[in-house]
Amino acid sequence: MEFIHEPVMLRECLDALRIRPDGIYVDGTMGGAGHSAEIAKVLDTTGKLIGIDQDEDAIRAASKRLEPYGERVIIVRDNFRNIRQVMNERNITHADGILLDLGVSSYQIDNPERGFSYMQDAPLDMRMDQRGSVTAADLINDLPEEELSRILRDFGEERFAGSIAAKIVRERKNAPVRTTGELVRIIRSAVPKKFQDVGGHPAKRTFQAIRIALNDELSAVEDAVEDMIDLLGNGGRLCIITFHSLEDRIVKNAFRRNEHPCTCPPDFPVCVCGKTPKGKVITKKPILPTNEETERNPRAKSAKLRVFEKIM
Repeated sequence: MEFIHEPVMLRECLDALRIRPDGIYVDGTMGGAGHSAEIAKVLDTTGKLIGIDQDEDAIRAASKRLEPYGERVIIVRDNFRNIRQVMNERNITHADGILLDLGVSSYQIDNPERGFSYMQDAPLDMRMDQRGSVTAADLINDLPEEELSRILRDFGEERFAGSIAAKIVRERKNAPVRTTGELVRIIRSAVPKKFQDVGGHPAKRTFQAIRIALNDELSAVEDAVEDMIDLLGNGGRLCIITFHSLEDRIVKNAFRRNEHPCTCPPDFPVCVCGKTPKGKVITKKPILPTNEETERNPRAKSAKLRVFEKIM
């Protein structure tokens, strides 16, 4: 199956990054190189693009797509949370722009073998990095009921988290839950019928929660944003596309914290904490995809783009 993922808000991202031909840019979620290829097109022989992805299939597809740009492109298989190490190992001191698209790629969703989709019956996998030894099936079958419930509640905002977790535990006593189809069946049996068609597929929130927990997605974002802002050069920009409220809240708060870092009580006449702003938030409200884009690519509907500019 070909790794295809239509880049979300491509023009908006390119405009926000303000790409210079001689600049240094990082695509921390390279995927099939939809955004990366357009960035590389702008660069001349003095510019550089570092493409990072942890997915083996993405690395293979992006390497082929970016081959025409030669030494202008460096491809690294890693998690974007390790961006500081990635850049240090290559003696790159700063970036003029960094991009994160935190969405699951269409390839990962549509490829049954990857086990991300609740629409197809397949092994319960959901690993973003296939080198990992733990799969979604391991979480479903091994975690205590209380921890499963917490994950569904905190990462999926699932109102029936307790009922679903309890049902999973009862079912796995008879036989391990190994496939997405089996998990969907369990979820349907745990969610009251009158709520099953409210807010989309009844398994949507559970699958999101398990995927986030397995791949440690929220911690990765929390870890990376501060490093990314620190690695920007003066005037450099960090652009992050989120797809659900949990990610967006982390990004929004991190940007705000770096624009207004002072921790002094409001009634202090002067700042004594010594914390100074690292830059400014460009997007006071997030940029949303156009109606034309969401009609063409419905998976872009929940996307939000936030932009931070480093000022030294």
